[in-house]
Amino acid sequence: MHKTQLSVATRKESLQKMAAEELDILVIGGGVTGAGTALDAASRGLRVGIVEAQDWSSGTSSRSSKLVHGGLRYLYQLNFALVAESLRERGLLLTKTAPHLVKAQPFLWPLKMPVIERAYSAVGVGLYDAIAQFAHKGSVPIQRHHTKKGSLKLAPALSEKALIGSLVYYDARVDDARLVVNLLRTAAGYGALAANRAQVVELMKEGERVVGALVRDVEDGTEYKIRAKRVINSTGVWTEETQKLSGSTGGLKVLASKGIHIVVPKDKIDSSVGLFLRTEKSVLFIIPWKRYWIIGTTDTKYHEDLREPVANKEDIQYLLDHANSVLAKPLTVDDIIGTFAGLRPLLQPGTLDGDKTKSTKVSREHTVTEAAPGLCVIAGGKLTSYRKMAEDVVDFALGAERAKQLPCLTTSIPLSGATGYEEMWEDRRAIAGENQLSVEHVEDLLDRYGSDVSYLFELIDEEPTLRESLKEAPEYLRAEIAFGIKYEGALHLEDLVRRRTRLCYERRDRGLAAAEEIAEIAAGILGWSDEIKREELENYKRYCAAEKKAEEMQDEVEAQQEMLKADGITEFKIG
Repeated sequence: MHKTQLSVATRKESLQKMAAEELDILVIGGGVTGAGTALDAASRGLRVGIVEAQDWSSGTSSRSSKLVHGGLRYLYQLNFALVAESLRERGLLLTKTAPHLVKAQPFLWPLKMPVIERAYSAVGVGLYDAIAQFAHKGSVPIQRHHTKKGSLKLAPALSEKALIGSLVYYDARVDDARLVVNLLRTAAGYGALAANRAQVVELMKEGERVVGALVRDVEDGTEYKIRAKRVINSTGVWTEETQKLSGSTGGLKVLASKGIHIVVPKDKIDSSVGLFLRTEKSVLFIIPWKRYWIIGTTDTKYHEDLREPVANKEDIQYLLDHANSVLAKPLTVDDIIGTFAGLRPLLQPGTLDGDKTKSTKVSREHTVTEAAPGLCVIAGGKLTSYRKMAEDVVDFALGAERAKQLPCLTTSIPLSGATGYEEMWEDRRAIAGENQLSVEHVEDLLDRYGSDVSYLFELIDEEPTLRESLKEAPEYLRAEIAFGIKYEGALHLEDLVRRRTRLCYERRDRGLAAAEEIAEIAAGILGWSDEIKREELENYKRYCAAEKKAEEMQDEVEAQQEMLKADGITEFKIG
């Protein structure tokens, strides 16, 4: 597969090509499911287009717990098939498709009862390990049990009163937004046409059949009539709104559930492993990353505007209370450096609606159906199973006979940056010397870009100042900002601060100190005038101020309304 770029030029070219010739499949929605669907369909040799109304992964797929996991809680619900499927997908991501992005992660489960709980958890996690070994042998180690003393050695941050012992089991963590952009770049390598900030405003029909979509370029207002033999709706919590554009009463009903996370500095929790806690409602993870911990999540019904969910005061306190139930030194609001909130698309009971739903494929976690002739819909599921979801919806769209002729190939397709990653990791010290970078920087780059780091080095060769670190965020190189624009389709400052990097929640100031330098780099590449650069900075400052204010509000409605005041910040033109 040749070098692939998502850029201003390829975006515009993709829209023009989509409008010029009928597609086999048009995918609506640029989260992990839509991106996976575009790759699945394109790798089968189909002519594929994908459009996203906002930035790639701007919704749920950049606001998850950032875990690839089998779903231990589903095992206790006796849903063995779902766990096996998820563990198989976890193994694929760890060993073949995305080893640069997905990393094995140990979690310590504190035990409070000496016999019953240890036996109960040991059997459950033992079965989890057994299924994992059967599904994908050797992708992670199996569980280990520890005494109280051994547990506190692994996690000194734990209160001695919080446990009598523990077991440590493995799942995996992932940079969710980077996974999406790598899926899209890989899909583009197979010929998929991709355009972010391209909004479907109408589903075109001939008689009762959906035959394409009218798509508006949000950046300049140009509209494109894109014809397709099949349209796939993969818009998550926006599923029902997208369905309605067809005028059909059929399709899926989706309920939004809000999950929030808080981020605290690495030195606030002394532990060599992540922590797994069972709560009265679900589970809580305390997940280690290099410079911080992510703690989450909540699971609350959400009925407000879907555009900008936010962590409010009540949500934040809930997570602090549960984390502090096992920590010797309690965390406070002042320890929090960042938050983020996302919406899960949960299928409602009796999810199929309307007489025009012709046929359906349902799993426990996701459902594929035909909302109207020519319009397929997929909803539900979770990040871990995106590949299987994509396979199911493309098979469904093609029909049984054609799907046999064009079988799914994605179990054997490494994502962009995966091929050669392990070899480069072994050579990281030599790479650091050759490129005048620290070994730590090269390790960070390899775990963000994999073998595609060579393209960053090409950018640096062309412009040596890109080798420098961002002055106010030295963990990132200036080259990463350039790469985010030239290769990953970033069009705005918020794309770079919130998704191509993670400065929006990695820094207490939400990346504002680094925003000026990032905007300066972006302006040079995207051709922004001084006025547009100021607008971009003001837009992001306004968003950060609204988010900070909302976090201090107890009421969900008031907090969400505060975020809506800062909405519409991406409607500015490329210079």
